[in-house]
Amino acid sequence: MQSLSNYKGECMSKIVDSVKNLVEPIIENMGMELVDVEFKKLYGQDTLTVFIDKISGVSLDDCEAVHNAIDAPLDELDPTSGKAYNLNVSSPGIDRPLKTKKDFMRKMNYDVEVSLYKPCQETGKDKKFVAKLIGFDEENNIIELEYKTKNIKLNIKDVALIREAIVF
Repeated sequence: MQSLSNYKGECMSKIVDSVKNLVEPIIENMGMELVDVEFKKLYGQDTLTVFIDKISGVSLDDCEAVHNAIDAPLDELDPTSGKAYNLNVSSPGIDRPLKTKKDFMRKMNYDVEVSLYKPCQETGKDKKFVAKLIGFDEENNIIELEYKTKNIKLNIKDVALIREAIVF
């Protein structure tokens, strides 16, 4: 028998996948990129958040335009089978994780913060570190980094989080 948490996880995954498939072409036609979709409880209310980006940065007007463009199609799709939810459209923020091929390509030759699930041979005891992103092999899910004057390759599945390093 399937546990309730597994059932909820599968349902949430189906909601996210169906929303991504619906809104991605709409957002791309508006000259923006769909970065991610999340469906979770926020302040006690089911909340669907669509994260968008574009090269010049996302404005409040962009978020409002995408919200207006996807609202009616989402009502028609009814991803939650009639259950009420809040719809948010947001920029992913400056500290967002790198997830897509475009993310990795955009941050090539930038310093990135990397958190591993566990230390590996290439990093010694370091589980969290800053390195320069110098390669991304989407087919094999491998990132290449310049770390402590040497080039290392890591499988994406071993990376808990990777994002642009923010320097103040």
